[in-house]
Amino acid sequence: MTRYRLTVEYDGRPFMGWQRQAHGPSVQQAIEEAVKAITGEEATLHAAGRTDAGVHALAMTAHVDIAKPIGAFRLADGLNAKLRPRPVAILKAQEAAEDFHARFSCVGRRYCYRIVNRRAPLALEAGRAWRVPVTLDAEAMHEAAQCLVGRHDFTTFRSAHCQSESPVKTLDRLDVRRDGDAILFEVAARSFLHHQVRSMVGCLQLVGRGKWKAADLKAALEARDRHALGYNAPPDGLYFAAAIYPDDAPSPNSR
Repeated sequence: MTRYRLTVEYDGRPFMGWQRQAHGPSVQQAIEEAVKAITGEEATLHAAGRTDAGVHALAMTAHVDIAKPIGAFRLADGLNAKLRPRPVAILKAQEAAEDFHARFSCVGRRYCYRIVNRRAPLALEAGRAWRVPVTLDAEAMHEAAQCLVGRHDFTTFRSAHCQSESPVKTLDRLDVRRDGDAILFEVAARSFLHHQVRSMVGCLQLVGRGKWKAADLKAALEARDRHALGYNAPPDGLYFAAAIYPDDAPSPNSR
C-alpha cells in the first residue's frame, strides 16, 4: 500500500463542496471514482480542508492509499484523464510517508477571496468572484481587518452548522489590497471555522462601503453572537489557496 499526496485545483461551481454528499456531486467523490477507474480499488480521499458548495481551490492538498503499483506521474495523468470534463485537475502527485495525513499533518491553511469592484456585470468571472458595484475603500478595509488578527472568540463569524469544538481561533493574517478593479483578501491561520472567511469578508465590505466603521467590526467580534454579523459573503470569490506542512521538500518521485 502506497500513500500518495495530491495537489488539486478545482472550480467549485458544479459541486456541493469537497466532501461526499448524499444529495449531489462532490470533488471528493469525483476523484475517488477516478481512482477506482484506474486501480479498481475503493479508496478514501482525505483533504486538508472541506470547502463549501461553490468554493474553489487553487491548491488543495489531499492523500489517498493505493495498493496497485503505479508511479506518481502515471497516477496524476490517469486521474486527470478520468476526471474530464469536470473542472478538477491534479496539479501534482507524489509518494508520501506512511504517517503523512493531509488534514492532521497540516500546520496552516491559506485562503484568498476576490471581489471585483465595478458596475458592469461579470462576463468572464461570473461564479468565480463577487461583484460589488459600489466603490470600496480597500485601505479602510485593511485597517479595520487588523482587529481580527490574533487569537479571538470568532462566534460572530461562525456558521450555526459549524462542527468545531471551540469558536476560539488564531488568525495569523488578514490583508486587503486593491489591484485595479479587484479587491483581494489574503487570509492565513492554522484552521478556520465554518464560514469564517466569508463572514469576515462580508463585514469588511460594509466597512469599504462606509456603512460600518472599524469600531463596528470590533464590536461585532466582541459580541460573540452570530446575530451581530453584518453580512456573509457569497462563496463565488473564495479560494482555498494552500495547505502548509512542516516539511514540504518535494519527493524525488514528484511529478
